[in-house]
Amino acid sequence: MGQAITVVDSFTDAPFSGNPAGVCLLAAPTTETWMLAVAGELNLAETAFAVPRPDGDLDLRWFTPVTEVGMCGHATLATAHVLGGAARFHTLAGVLTCSPGDGGTIRMDFPALAVTPVPDPPDWAPALGLAPGTVDGVWARDDGWVLAEVPAAADVRAAAPDAAAVLALGGHVIVVASTGDRPGVDSVCRVFGPGIGVDEDPVTGTAHCIIGPWLAARTGRRDLVGEQASARGGTVGMRVDGDRVELSGRAVTVWEGTLHAEPPPA
Repeated sequence: MGQAITVVDSFTDAPFSGNPAGVCLLAAPTTETWMLAVAGELNLAETAFAVPRPDGDLDLRWFTPVTEVGMCGHATLATAHVLGGAARFHTLAGVLTCSPGDGGTIRMDFPALAVTPVPDPPDWAPALGLAPGTVDGVWARDDGWVLAEVPAAADVRAAAPDAAAVLALGGHVIVVASTGDRPGVDSVCRVFGPGIGVDEDPVTGTAHCIIGPWLAARTGRRDLVGEQASARGGTVGMRVDGDRVELSGRAVTVWEGTLHAEPPPA
């Protein structure tokens, strides 16, 4: 019979933009080896695997082509989209609840991820292909995420990172400007993650779980909009509420198919 699979473009309302994710709705748990093989075959930033639970919720896991990740916004959005917009997922990041929002969006309840300033950080600018001293400040988390602030959206767009240099400094970085360069946008970022097998992620929900509280603390505003200025591009809504961030965005199905390598039992 095979296994149904869907590819969805997330944080966009137009195909071939936003961030593509594979979605497999499984009938039962399968092996990590099989899920990683599927993710490698698709070669997308993440592929999501959802399994129904007896209580009506779903277990959800996310894999890059090389590893499992602990949290992924765009593949969660893609999975909720395939399920019709409403879902409650049990994940490595805790319980994530999705619900239909205004104008065809899907709202997702995620943890807020705090970062702390790095005293005397290395100059990230050369690793990002920017002039030395361009990075104004560096913040980090214990899980390896680094946020590097640059003065303007133009600097974000101009970044041309060296993957080896980014790996030497930790493996993945969010480059962000705290102001937008078009109406209705509060931040502009790009995300580089060679450490997890993704040289540049097109649109990253997890990054906005960091940017949201970081920018809310600076501006005093709870409702924010982030643009991710990758080649594909996308927009992420953020509503900060204590230790949670409600991410919101649209998604569009690009193709549906069948894997003729059926999932083995776990």
